Amino acid sequence: MKVIWEQLDPAHWDAAHARAAAALQQDWAYGSSMQMLGVQVLRARVDLNGQPVALAQFIVRRWGSLAAVALCSRGPIWLQDLAAQDKRLVYAELKRSVPLKGLRFLLVTPEESADQAGATGLRPWRRVMTGYATVMLDLTQDTQRLRAGLEAKWRNRLVAAEASALKVQRVGTNPGQYRWLIDQEQAQHESRGLAGLPQQFYEPYIGSRQQPAQNVLILRADLGRERVAAMLFLRHGHAATYQIGWSNDQGRQLNAHNLLTWQAIEALQQAGVRRLDLGGVNTARSAGLARFKIGTGGEVRVLAGTYF
Repeated sequence: MKVIWEQLDPAHWDAAHARAAAALQQDWAYGSSMQMLGVQVLRARVDLNGQPVALAQFIVRRWGSLAAVALCSRGPIWLQDLAAQDKRLVYAELKRSVPLKGLRFLLVTPEESADQAGATGLRPWRRVMTGYATVMLDLTQDTQRLRAGLEAKWRNRLVAAEASALKVQRVGTNPGQYRWLIDQEQAQHESRGLAGLPQQFYEPYIGSRQQPAQNVLILRADLGRERVAAMLFLRHGHAATYQIGWSNDQGRQLNAHNLLTWQAIEALQQAGVRRLDLGGVNTARSAGLARFKIGTGGEVRVLAGTYF
C-alpha cells in the first residue's frame, strides 16, 4: 500500500469525486477555497496493489509548531469497493504517513451511515463524536415520483405557493448579485448562535471553475418588486448541498421555501445532479427546519460519527 500526498491532479480528483457523487467537504474546490482563507489542506491518494482505491482531503488545525489535527470530513472517497479489513489498512497508512510535524492527530468522519459502522474499517479507532444527521434526496428518480414522495402537508404548501403571486428568479454568479444573501445568512447565524462556513468562503468557491454556474444554484422568490425569500445550493460534481436559506414574514406566509426547494430540485436534476444533501437535521434545536427537510421525502441518514 502506498500513499501519495499532494502530488495530485485536480482534474482526476474532480472526475472521481463526480463519479462518486461525493460530499462537498471532499471537493477539490472546497479545499482550494479553504486554502485561500489561510487554512492548511492536505490531499492524499491511496494505492493498493498499484491501483488507486481512495482519495482523502484533510482540513488541518495547528497549535503553533507543537501539534496539529487533520480532519477528513465525510471521506475518504472510495474508488473501489473494499472490505473493512482493507479500509483499516488505508486508515492506518494515512495516519502513519500524514506529513505533519510534532504531535499529529488524525480524525475521520466517514460517509458511511451509522448502521454501516462495521464496514468503515474504523473499529480499532475510538469514536469521539456521534454521527451527523442529514436528509439525502435521490434525484435519479423521475419528477413525478419525487413529487409523489413529498409529505402531504409539504405538497399542499407547494401547490399553494405555485398558485400565489410569487415569482422565482435565478440569481447570477457575480458576487454583487448574491452578496446580500450571504449577509443575511451571517446575520441569522449571529442572532441564533449558529456556526457555518465563513462568509469569505463563497466567492472563491463559486468562482473556482470557468463556469461558476457549475458550482452554485441560487433562487430568489419575489412578490412584486420585493424579494421575500432565497435559497443557495452549492454544486459539487454530480451532487449538491443546500447551504443557505432566507425568508421574511411574507415569504414564510406564502410558503416560498417550498416553491424554491421544488424548483431547485427540478433545476439540479436537469443539470445532471444525482444526489441532493439537504443538510443537518436537529429535531431538538430546529424542529421546524428538520420537519421541512424531512417533508421532501428524502432519506434521513445518520453518519457513523467522528473517529480518532
